[in-house]
Amino acid sequence: MKILFISLGCDKNLIDSERMLGKLAGRGYEMTDDETDADIIIVNTCCFIDSAKEESINTILDMAQYKKDGKCQALIVTGCVAERYRQEVLDEIPEVDAIVGTNSYNKIEEAILAVGKGGRPSILEPLTGIPEGAKKRILTTGGFYEYIKIAEGCDKHCTYCAIPKMRGGFRSVPMEELIEEARDLAAQGVRELILVAQETTRYGVDLYGEKSLHILLQKLAEIEEIKWLRILYCYPEEIYPELIETIKTEPKVCHYLDLPIQHSADSILRRMGRRTSHDDLVSIISNLREEIPDIALRTTLITGFPGETEEEHNELMDFIDEMEFDRLGVFTYSQEEGTPAAEMPDQIDEDTKKRRQDELMTLQQDISCAKGEEMIGRTLEVFIEGFMSENNAYVGRTYADTPNVDGLIFIQTDEVLNSGDFVQAKVTGALEYDLVGELISVD
Repeated sequence: MKILFISLGCDKNLIDSERMLGKLAGRGYEMTDDETDADIIIVNTCCFIDSAKEESINTILDMAQYKKDGKCQALIVTGCVAERYRQEVLDEIPEVDAIVGTNSYNKIEEAILAVGKGGRPSILEPLTGIPEGAKKRILTTGGFYEYIKIAEGCDKHCTYCAIPKMRGGFRSVPMEELIEEARDLAAQGVRELILVAQETTRYGVDLYGEKSLHILLQKLAEIEEIKWLRILYCYPEEIYPELIETIKTEPKVCHYLDLPIQHSADSILRRMGRRTSHDDLVSIISNLREEIPDIALRTTLITGFPGETEEEHNELMDFIDEMEFDRLGVFTYSQEEGTPAAEMPDQIDEDTKKRRQDELMTLQQDISCAKGEEMIGRTLEVFIEGFMSENNAYVGRTYADTPNVDGLIFIQTDEVLNSGDFVQAKVTGALEYDLVGELISVD
């Protein structure tokens, strides 16, 4: 039987999709990217914010048409929408044949077989523990970089976030399983591993009684084929000295951290249920830059949180201007049902949210341009990702760039390069978010 798999949402969701693909491929199912040719369509959904929920529902409805008009025999919904809105999906979209929750991805074949027997299964395992996944994932990122999920769930319970309802409490993946998975990815040609979780910095506290991300990094660095290790989703208050030291001294760990601070005004941080203050953030960021002078810091912000005043927005603008993050993204606040923030008074209108988002991104664009100009003349290691014929240039990333969210560097050269190559390039120019360089040597 031919399966079409659609994965929506974040990189953590993508890993679950790749595990399901690996399990099904190992059982002899054939994959297709043609909706009209699929016997089974699986949609792995996201509902982190309203726009993601809307995209997921629209995708399910679009795929439902192939049950009416195509050869599709089964439509299966997995992931966050399945976990959180199981009954609503079953009641309102009769074309959906099965539901598989976020902690049940290893049951995907059971769902398919149950549908084949005329059932309409709803498989939602308790949000505890880590499912035993497929030994091999079907890689969908191109093969030279890959995400590795080191933990599941979150214990923070920020007032705007429904993740604990969809993913459960924080639980680490045992280190030996991660090392085995990383070795397998390396054997498939992966050269950059990107560590993800809802919160990477607390890795190990539940299994080993202490934060152990630095130990995991050291063990992953021993895998010869892996060239870069990158860390995302680090809560700033959980960064600890041993982690900083490992980033500083282990050559394979990129001098890059993703710190989702969300805001800087103390009044907003308190209402968000965050664990840091304005002064904490200044201290943490200053310490990181003092310890690792070339570190690239990325953050994400939420603008338009309930009750946010113009004064608080301007305070955030001043903070961003002062901190000069290397990379920054801004979400407008999304009123997620079932969260404390959704019931807060003084909800902000969408026009105001969008204006504040635009103001923050305009400020960051100026900062990014200035940061790019400062890079001119530096020689950097670059991970080649491909060739753009329209620009007659190779495109790659530096240590300061996560795939699909950060910038690129464009290199024009007559030398033949391959995706997955690491080269040395001198920065010769800067664009709004990207760099231009010339090839110095191939590693």
